[in-house]
Amino acid sequence: MEYSPAVTTIAQTIQLSLSPVFMLAGIGALLNVLAGRLSRVVDRARAVEALHPRSTGPEHDRHVWELRLLDKRMSVINAALVMAVSSAVMTCLVVALLFVAELARLHIGTIVALSFILAMILLIAALAAFLIEVRMSLRAIHIRPELLEKDRR
Repeated sequence: MEYSPAVTTIAQTIQLSLSPVFMLAGIGALLNVLAGRLSRVVDRARAVEALHPRSTGPEHDRHVWELRLLDKRMSVINAALVMAVSSAVMTCLVVALLFVAELARLHIGTIVALSFILAMILLIAALAAFLIEVRMSLRAIHIRPELLEKDRR
């Protein structure tokens, strides 16, 4: 007769996999935020690209500076997206490995642990890239002093 794990064993495996599944929900939310930010950056880049050919002097220089910053932001967001998706894939692999190990009676605890550690490292890197991108976006948002008319009170 073939090996068939007890229902309680499968229930325990499902309980073990709940933490990574909650982590997947968090990664999904992060991916949603990153995709939204990327969309806004792309929209802004298109708007500035349309203004670029018609501008001259200091205004043209500001457009070039902003386009360079937007290009860097797109690269950082893209890197964050790649790392977050990779983290999600590794998390899914952890869940799958938990079940495969139980069903096939494999002793692959080290592989499962290393996979989870890699998923966490990728998530940390994605969050760090997100933080970097947010900091970059703040550089573009600062209002130029000449527009604040500080001398007029």
